[in-house]
Amino acid sequence: MSSNTLAPAGRLFRFFPAFSLSLRLAIALPPEPCLFLIYIKFIFLKRGDFSLNGVIEEIFKRYDVRGLYPGQLNDGIAYRAGRAFVQRFKPKTLAVGRDCRLGSEPLSKAFIKGAIGQGADITDIGLVSTDMIYFAVGKYGFDAGCMVTASHNPREWAGFKFCGKGATGISSENGLWDVRDLVASGKFEKPVKKGKLLQMDVLSDYTEKCLSLVDAKKIKPLKVVVDASNGMAAKTLSAIEARLPVKIVKVFFEVDGNFPGHEPNPLNPENVEALKKRVLEEKADLGAIFDGDGDRMLMVDEKGNPVNGSMLTCLIASSLLKKSPGSKILYTPVMSKAVPETIGENGGIPVLERVGHSFIKQRMRKENVLFGGEHSGHFYFRENYFADSGLIAWLVALEAISESGKKFSFLINPFRKYCAIDETNSDVRGKSAKLAEIEKIYAPKAEKTSKLDGFSAYFKGWWFNVRPSGTEDKLRLNLEADSRELMEAKKGELLKTIRA
Repeated sequence: MSSNTLAPAGRLFRFFPAFSLSLRLAIALPPEPCLFLIYIKFIFLKRGDFSLNGVIEEIFKRYDVRGLYPGQLNDGIAYRAGRAFVQRFKPKTLAVGRDCRLGSEPLSKAFIKGAIGQGADITDIGLVSTDMIYFAVGKYGFDAGCMVTASHNPREWAGFKFCGKGATGISSENGLWDVRDLVASGKFEKPVKKGKLLQMDVLSDYTEKCLSLVDAKKIKPLKVVVDASNGMAAKTLSAIEARLPVKIVKVFFEVDGNFPGHEPNPLNPENVEALKKRVLEEKADLGAIFDGDGDRMLMVDEKGNPVNGSMLTCLIASSLLKKSPGSKILYTPVMSKAVPETIGENGGIPVLERVGHSFIKQRMRKENVLFGGEHSGHFYFRENYFADSGLIAWLVALEAISESGKKFSFLINPFRKYCAIDETNSDVRGKSAKLAEIEKIYAPKAEKTSKLDGFSAYFKGWWFNVRPSGTEDKLRLNLEADSRELMEAKKGELLKTIRA
């Protein structure tokens, strides 16, 4: 058999590493044994009765679990994950929810089966947004929560997000990779008894909680286009719509795990085009877009111009500080300089923390921070168990826009005073060595530097942050300047160094 004949199969099986051994054996055997081996490997894959160390290393990230379904993440792994999570964290009660992805329901069932088998009592809250699982754990006092979702990834992906008691973050720093190692070994303690399964609908309580954090009477009858990305925000927004005076023009509100409208990632400019077009057609006051699991939200103004996470953090912080002057507001090193400036100008105390929901939640709890924002469109609220919520952020933004009595673009323009690049990724094999090289070049010239999250350097008229990806051989560059010309010049200069 020629190498050309094998090439398509090689490309296919790269995405299904669990089959690789069968493929290699099958090439050397007659047809009948080939089919038998592939069949046996498929049965093992479904049951999870084989070594998957390479796959498991790949799908367990720093903050969650994500993989292609069912090639990398399948029911067998989900079953083991349920057992492993309960063995590692010992929750007596565990809330489990899922998004609309095609793999989420079977993975949820398998995870629940494993968790019950290991002794935990499970409350299945069904088809929900990720912020609803955080709410449920905080509100009802569950020991932990599991959301079956791959967030904003393409439809072929599936995954898990976890939280601890009080909706605290779980990551590689505090036990997630212990779960990974247990899943890989398949060795579990014998439980004293099996757990039980309950069902709960939390949608009504969740919408009441969200509405309690704003004064709905102050929200004007704005015309708002909302793109739900065929995801879970369609469910929460439909439940709250009748309680608000706004007219919602719905885009991609059919909950569909195939995501037929577009990929459920609002950070990709292509995915925002339909929203921008509809805002202009409808002559709407603004537009909003959510990701697949509904916890991430970004906006466009009435002219269709993007309103990113930094600008929304400025808007929401300004509004909340009017009600709670002197409070602490959290932001991250990749956000616009306008964010700490706006916090200070409105009487708040800026708190800088590294990117990542676990770090942010931990810091907010430690310092009783009122609100935290990320450039990626995640917004965290003290009154929501320090967890993030796209729906609450949307409501607070509507209240702020209504109270101002101004066009959204006019309200946002003061936060657009700097020119920023989109986060730019570069493939780099020696990430640590390259970061050290960048620091050596730029630190002596900088007015200020920081190593809180990668390396940041601040100069007159511009700043940059370079940080390593936690899961890939990549460096991520964020940069902002007082002018577009300076921004482009410094971007080119830094990318040349990073990619050299």
